[in-house]
Amino acid sequence: MKFLYDLFPLLLFFAAFKFYDIYVATAVAIVASFVQVGYFWFRHRRFETMHLVTLAIIVVFGGLTLALHDDTFIKWKPTLVYWILAGIMFGSQWFGAKTLIERMMSKQIALSVPVWRRLNLSWAIFFALLGAVNIYVAFYYRLDLDAETRRNLWVDFKVFGSFGLTLVFAIAQAFFMAKHIQEAPASGKPDTDGTAD
Repeated sequence: MKFLYDLFPLLLFFAAFKFYDIYVATAVAIVASFVQVGYFWFRHRRFETMHLVTLAIIVVFGGLTLALHDDTFIKWKPTLVYWILAGIMFGSQWFGAKTLIERMMSKQIALSVPVWRRLNLSWAIFFALLGAVNIYVAFYYRLDLDAETRRNLWVDFKVFGSFGLTLVFAIAQAFFMAKHIQEAPASGKPDTDGTAD
């Protein structure tokens, strides 16, 4: 359910683009992001950091897209989100007691510290590369095609390509984690003594 909730603005963006155009889709995505953040606060009385980051970026870059009638800005939005996430993950490799991935998942799974760090670093690199791929598809892929066709290709990649790549990478990471899962100690807390299998 949370998975669909997180995809809510993206799915509405895609539907609005297919029925109307990039500018209507951008406006819909802005409104949907406000609804997403507001609904989360209403249900949990707190905000989720990535929702706020995404909302800020969509408001600024989506707003520029609408104000200047230039889709360049909205095409940069996924890259900025990916690179901010990658930056936070890279930073958590060296600052703080735990990496971002460990903070997010350690209640569900017990892994050694080196494994958490490898997972975190691999996700950081993945998001950094995904941001770069978005730029390539948005601005450099198939320059021989007309602008509308290239815009359609980018939207399809934004919705299906980046999602597909993330899903494949997540499955690969799940297999990696499965090889390194540790038994939780009797206390019920994950073992973080730093030893790896």
